[in-house]
Amino acid sequence: MQKLIVVLHRAGLGAPLSALPLRKTLAAAGASAVQVNLDDADVAPAMRFGPGEPITALVSIWTDGDASPAITAVAEAAGEPAPHAYRVTERVRLDPAPVPDGARADVFAQVALLRRPATMTEAEYLEYWTVHHTPIAIRTQNTVCYIQNIVDEALTASSPPIAAIVEEHFPMAALTDPHAFYGSRGDDAELRRRTTELMASVAAFGADQGLDLVPTSRYFWNL
Repeated sequence: MQKLIVVLHRAGLGAPLSALPLRKTLAAAGASAVQVNLDDADVAPAMRFGPGEPITALVSIWTDGDASPAITAVAEAAGEPAPHAYRVTERVRLDPAPVPDGARADVFAQVALLRRPATMTEAEYLEYWTVHHTPIAIRTQNTVCYIQNIVDEALTASSPPIAAIVEEHFPMAALTDPHAFYGSRGDDAELRRRTTELMASVAAFGADQGLDLVPTSRYFWNL
């Protein structure tokens, strides 16, 4: 079973990406599940930034079939002929809360596209992120889900090089309340301590530069 992530940039993708025809096409191509992360009105207050074209949606596909038909199906549904697409290795460090198929998860799902700095080898980068940074991120934030996606291969010519895609879930209050985001319970000194520890670790593997940060609503379907 392989996991694919398709990164999209057009506006108004909620309806076409959640429509039944896309799921039927993906199932026929060998997919067993699909997830849509959508930058929509529910996460509008959140921060978003990045060096590339603004990302409006990400579609994750778990499939035993070839990647090309699945990518084509998403691209056609989104009206985006040159999507960015990647084959990834998924590592779930904190499981997402279960929700019914097609229901919006009651979380603020933050997705970040990470780029490896030239000063680190791939092995050094992945060891720091997966072994050293992830526990720091989980303990300094009010994280309720943490999913690592290590990029194995870019699947379209338009795809820029990235090292990884991380998905973190927070309570909805974290959209606008730093204490809710960091789990500091209204204690300003603890908030400063947590942010200082987290930012030092982020800088240690270059994630303070060249990062695409995308706030999303998360939807999932078994096919």
